[in-house]
Amino acid sequence: MTQTTSTEFARLSAEINDLLCVLNLLTWDARTQMPPGGSATRGQQMATISSLARERTLDPAFERAAQADSDNPAAAQALEAIAALRRVPDTLTRDLATLKSQAQDVWTRAKAASDFAAFAPMLTRMVDLNRQLADALGYQDHPYDALLNLYEPGLTGQALTPLFAQLRAHHVALLERITAKSAPRTDFLRRHYPAQEQKAFSLAAAVRFGYDVTRGRLDESAHPFEISFTRQDVRITTRFQEQFLSGALFGTLHETGHALYEQGVDPALTRTLLASDLTGLYAVGGASYGTHESQSRLWENRIGRSRAYWEQHYASLQAAFPEQLGDISLDAFHRAVNEVRPSLIRVEADELTYDLHIMLRVELERALIGGELDVADLPAAWNARVKADLGLDVPDDAHGVLQDIHWSSGLFGSFPTYTVGNIMASQFYDAALAGLPELEAQLARGEYAPLRGWLTEHVYRHGRTYTPHELLMRATGRGLDPQPYLDYLTGKFTALYELDAQEATA
Repeated sequence: MTQTTSTEFARLSAEINDLLCVLNLLTWDARTQMPPGGSATRGQQMATISSLARERTLDPAFERAAQADSDNPAAAQALEAIAALRRVPDTLTRDLATLKSQAQDVWTRAKAASDFAAFAPMLTRMVDLNRQLADALGYQDHPYDALLNLYEPGLTGQALTPLFAQLRAHHVALLERITAKSAPRTDFLRRHYPAQEQKAFSLAAAVRFGYDVTRGRLDESAHPFEISFTRQDVRITTRFQEQFLSGALFGTLHETGHALYEQGVDPALTRTLLASDLTGLYAVGGASYGTHESQSRLWENRIGRSRAYWEQHYASLQAAFPEQLGDISLDAFHRAVNEVRPSLIRVEADELTYDLHIMLRVELERALIGGELDVADLPAAWNARVKADLGLDVPDDAHGVLQDIHWSSGLFGSFPTYTVGNIMASQFYDAALAGLPELEAQLARGEYAPLRGWLTEHVYRHGRTYTPHELLMRATGRGLDPQPYLDYLTGKFTALYELDAQEATA
């Protein structure tokens, strides 16, 4: 038998990483520039690349190389991917890859027409394939757990239930106290803001946080996202609405948080499995989607919506939009972009009601995968939950069940990671404050490099080396803990809405 070496493992891993990056490139193009007529053949192309990545991963030579380099964390993840792939039929991998591209195209057109019926057949097929995937991967209590584990290793529906209950009780109680207060003025956010000027300001804001445009770019898409092809090419998108300023601006800051993570990975991990999203190989490896979301939510909300941030940069925004914001004070603007108000669209939701959007989606997609809810009944179930949780009537499918791209992309199990990310963001921020005594003063001066440096050292550079729990323990000294997040929300909105402090924590 030919003797394998760690160098051989690195070489073979790099080739698999390249294939996964090509898959990401095809995905980016499909969501940003590909003409609508290309969806069918694009799906076939993606299926071919997925199949090639599978073949390379299941090659006995790669397994031998991983076994020979067993002390390497990447080798352990490779062996996990091999074991998972062996449980998933190649036909299922190809069917999922083919369907994703087609379904995304149908979803885009269905959303534009607000026509769920046009998307329902694709969604039915996607649910069926994900049930097959869950069965192939294996689970103990519920098929949803198998899919959830792809995005947030170790998390189960059973663990989510008490966590969501704790958050819901806190959020609803605080929301009731806030809604009893006078709402801030927000009409000026819906004046006319030309897309080009929005893009220029948004990109400048991303660069201000440290986004390296020599290794990235900002484009437009139907749904904002970040995607990387190694740390040297990390791209973000946003959605520009000329009658709504906050969407594109804070959407860009959100995706910038993701991009800072990818651009901050240790260069030594380039073209390794520790810098790859292994979801397509049914083994997400180390850092999770929740870990990633912690960074998007941290930079968007903890920094981008803070008073300190706008004290530094509101004058620049007014200069970019003098007619729209010339008569609006800093205080009025800051309160407007932090308004708490139940709304229909998740990506436009405020910090407090955002988790309620996530809980709704998690419960519905879990029921779809478990067979407790039929696709045909999904719009009615969605609308009923929005009414019960947020007190709103859903006017059409575009503002309801069709608003997110995730199900058309086959991302069942990924929604809980947004709330997990909110929790982790507060834990990381508190740890950074403890490690950098001057941090708040630095942020007040518009200095973001110290925070980015701390996060790079404790989070970004490791790529996917550690599990979410391991990373939290190393960076913060404790596992997932919602209390810092709850304390942050209570403190922020008690001050903004001038609530009675004792009542707000009751």
